[in-house]
Amino acid sequence: MAKSLGIFVTNPNQLHHVIGVAKAAKEKGAKVKVFFTWTATHNAKDKDFPALCELVDDISICVDSYAKQGYDINDVPAGLSAKQMATQAQHGIIIEDYDYYLSL
Repeated sequence: MAKSLGIFVTNPNQLHHVIGVAKAAKEKGAKVKVFFTWTATHNAKDKDFPALCELVDDISICVDSYAKQGYDINDVPAGLSAKQMATQAQHGIIIEDYDYYLSL
């Protein structure tokens, strides 16, 4: 597998750090996957979230966390597809399949 970075996001105040790290990793040729869970799902409503979706190779949010934060699961955030409203299995993929792991 080529260089890869998985970013696990649990904090709602880290979106701009995620974007910066993802941009730097992509500039170095790395494959980047991002998974948002718990209160970090609020980031999906940030105006810069769609740009992150375009930047990275794979992105998803925990649909259960999204619902628990008060969002309607049918209100798919801009930049995501319904399929990217996922489960914690996406976190497992980062742990198992990616060379580097970052938690923010």
